[in-house]
Order: sequence, then C-alpha cells, then structure tokens
Amino acid sequence: MKFQPDTTSGVNLVSRQEPGRVWVGAAPHTASIIVPWEGAVLAWDAPAFESLTAAHFERIAALGPEVVIFGSGAKIRFPHPQLMRALIERRIGFETMDTAAACRTYNVLVSERRSAVAALLL
Repeated sequence: MKFQPDTTSGVNLVSRQEPGRVWVGAAPHTASIIVPWEGAVLAWDAPAFESLTAAHFERIAALGPEVVIFGSGAKIRFPHPQLMRALIERRIGFETMDTAAACRTYNVLVSERRSAVAALLL
C-alpha cells in the first residue's frame, strides 16, 4: 500500500465543486472560469450556455492546450461545432460533460501532466 501522496506541484487542480461554486486550490470561484493546467485561473465571460460564441472558444484555443474539458453546467449540453472552429482548426481535443464531471476529468488529466484546460460554466 502506498503511503506517499502523489505530487502535482505547479499545476492547477480543482479541490472542490458544488452547484454555482468551484474551488481551484484554495480559491473559490462563483462565475464561469477557464482553468489552464498551469498559470492563472481566468474569468470567462460566458454566464450561460446560451451566451456562448466562437470568441469564447478562440480564447481557450489561444492557450494552446492538447485537450479542452468543457463543463456545460448542471446538465450536459453540446455546443454547436461552428462555435468550436478555433479548436478544430488547431486540432485541439474537446470533450463536453456536466461541470462536476468536467472538474473530475480535468484533475485526472493534469495529474498525468497533460496540458488540459477546463472551461467551466457555473
């Protein structure tokens, strides 16, 4: 049995999630956010699924991840492919799930040292 904790220093991890709130490390967030594998957590000006535009995904593509985990809120909703054109053109992987599942999946990917971004609607 392993007694040493796995270390993930230098990466952002979601430490807690509940409806309308996500903690990255010790910092709570109550509005939609972009969580890159490293660096600062970014405010995401996407208050609701219906407000998403191509510019929202262009901003994420500019970060250069290998995969984006999109948390669509309390239930899974799929954005129109036209909105994700910037990701598709750069061959950036994209997965959609509800926000709670997105937080868990993102943590697994960055724990494996993958360059993942979580785009979370709260």
